[in-house]
Amino acid sequence: MILKRILPFILIVMTFSCNSNKVTESEEYKAYLSTTIDNEKLMSNAQFWTDKLKSNPDEFPYLVKRAGEYTQIFNATGNIDYLIKAEKDLIKSIEQTNGIYASQYRALASNYISQHRFKEALELLEKAKENGEKLNSTKKMLFDVHLELGNYMHAESYLEEIKNKSDFDYLIRLAKWEDHKGNLDGAIEQMEKAAAIAEASNLKDIKQWSYTNLADFYGHAGEIKKSYNHYLKALELDPNDAYAKKGIAWILYSHENNPDEALKILDHISTYYHAPDYDLLKAEIADFMNDSELKSEAINNYKEAVRNEMYGDMYNKYNVTLYAEDMLLPEEALAIAKKEVENRPTPQSYDLLAWSYFKIGDVEKANAIVEEYVEGQTYEPGVLYHIAEIYKAVGKTEKVKELKSELVASLYELGPTMAPKIKQL
Repeated sequence: MILKRILPFILIVMTFSCNSNKVTESEEYKAYLSTTIDNEKLMSNAQFWTDKLKSNPDEFPYLVKRAGEYTQIFNATGNIDYLIKAEKDLIKSIEQTNGIYASQYRALASNYISQHRFKEALELLEKAKENGEKLNSTKKMLFDVHLELGNYMHAESYLEEIKNKSDFDYLIRLAKWEDHKGNLDGAIEQMEKAAAIAEASNLKDIKQWSYTNLADFYGHAGEIKKSYNHYLKALELDPNDAYAKKGIAWILYSHENNPDEALKILDHISTYYHAPDYDLLKAEIADFMNDSELKSEAINNYKEAVRNEMYGDMYNKYNVTLYAEDMLLPEEALAIAKKEVENRPTPQSYDLLAWSYFKIGDVEKANAIVEEYVEGQTYEPGVLYHIAEIYKAVGKTEKVKELKSELVASLYELGPTMAPKIKQL
């Protein structure tokens, strides 16, 4: 009799524990897994301005318009060729006008930011600032670039100069600043305010951007259902939003332990959108599934993609990790990490440098870099894991314990393959 009463309770508990992590519903997102890009329309928009230029080659506004269409193609497809085509048009437009328009400098700076050419973007924005046209727009971008370069005092100064609590552009930057400081609650608060302004304005692009960024923040905070719902909201606006689909794939993989479904989404994305880091996510999921063949295929696809010189330094971070860990070539990783520190001397770049030295076996050098440039400067879980491993190697047991508790709390962000690594710290 007692067993009869207990058994249903046990079954209920088991059922709940199996489903308690589930936040997604395939019926909600599967409609977005058969979408296709209208390549003909994308190309025809660019061709329109090409035809205009054939008749009027000196009309610089046509170059700017075509650059905008090329950028749209890049955003929609991930095809790096079109980001570079946009760059060439913008450079030519500046040459044709002798650089008298700040808007052209800002447009080219935005292109360089996408290419991770932050120092060059900064030079252009300084020219735009000197020009004085729409100075506030320039200052907003100066905040962005200084934050990316690790020039935090300059970034904070520009954030103060553009302060306007009712301005969408200010609020999203304030959210980024709060996140940089490790204040996730503050970052979410500001991004929610920005999203409310976007909704009130009913402008599709900024609403979509707000939803995916909020989804990311909610994920970091462990509010996975909210994260999922906001990725869906972004897809309602643009059914081809590859980033939102990737976010749902991550939830399926890291939160719901459903790697097969995650791979289905990534396979769908790859039918129209091509970015090398998506292959690395496939490789990580394959590793979790112990599918060595799929992992090898995904890594080879990534390596083949980044051989394209047009990517420049955009994938340095990923290359360091790949060479140091999967390919067991730490010397190659070290060379790339040194270059990344030169390009972008942030705590995250110095972490890559420290991790490369650690993988080579120079633990003392790795520890010295962490102490001087990394510890307390960033709160990214991946960086904290590297710090913990390096500190473990030099015997900083108490600090490792503190970091381990933070890493356990960040396991969703890190992914399930990190669980055994964190456990052994």
